[in-house]
Amino acid sequence: MQNIKITIAYDGSAFHGWQLQPRELQTIQGTLQEALRRITQERIMIHGASRTDAGVHALGQVAHFKTNSNLTAQELQRAMNALMPPTVRVVESVDVGQDFHSRWQAQAKTYRYRIYRGRILPPFVYGRVLHYPWELNEDAMAAAAREFEGERDFTSFAASTGSEEDDRDRDMMRLIYSSEIVRDPVNCEIAYVVRGKSFLRYMVRKIVGTLLEVGKGKLQPSEIARIFEARDRTQSGPTVQPQGLYLVNLEYPDPANSWATFRAQRTKKA
Repeated sequence: MQNIKITIAYDGSAFHGWQLQPRELQTIQGTLQEALRRITQERIMIHGASRTDAGVHALGQVAHFKTNSNLTAQELQRAMNALMPPTVRVVESVDVGQDFHSRWQAQAKTYRYRIYRGRILPPFVYGRVLHYPWELNEDAMAAAAREFEGERDFTSFAASTGSEEDDRDRDMMRLIYSSEIVRDPVNCEIAYVVRGKSFLRYMVRKIVGTLLEVGKGKLQPSEIARIFEARDRTQSGPTVQPQGLYLVNLEYPDPANSWATFRAQRTKKA
């Protein structure tokens, strides 16, 4: 049996997120699995590294699946791309060891949120950016962005599960390696780029909403610490629309490090 690691790029505009839905809704995972079913005649489960929400895009989503097919990883890639809509593409496909797991072995993820600053939104970026042509203090936003770095309790910057009991039981600590505002004056854009170990649902979009409040002058960068301490999601900014959000890439340990070693390290930390 082969264990295949694939890297996927997709325009999430027409999809109801990554994860399979109980109703007949189009998802990225479902699209990939249907293509593989037609190719291999097997019922294959694809495991994704990140469960992106409806409308969110990806440049480097990673997933893996196991198959008894005799087709090579590259042959599977070509066949999948031939069957899927052009808005979803497998950009890389490799045969990896049986112990590889796309979700549990991911060491870091990078997200980018694009904000278009021009007065008129070009049709070519419609549905792929947040359009905000009004005045923003970008220097204040850049200062506030750095306040999210480090290991923090992100309760104030995450969506509720809908259950108070589940919310109490969740581990809200997250480690952010870098958090910054990047300017692209040529294309009239700024972007929020964040790299971290893992993320809570809507976390990046809530952070961007908070940074926009800073840019508008409704919050000061110094107030970010207070919002963290409040552990109250009503204190942060609004959750911005998903269309500007991109999963850029995922990082993994050296292939020489086995899953057994990884599990041993997790057990030791626990």
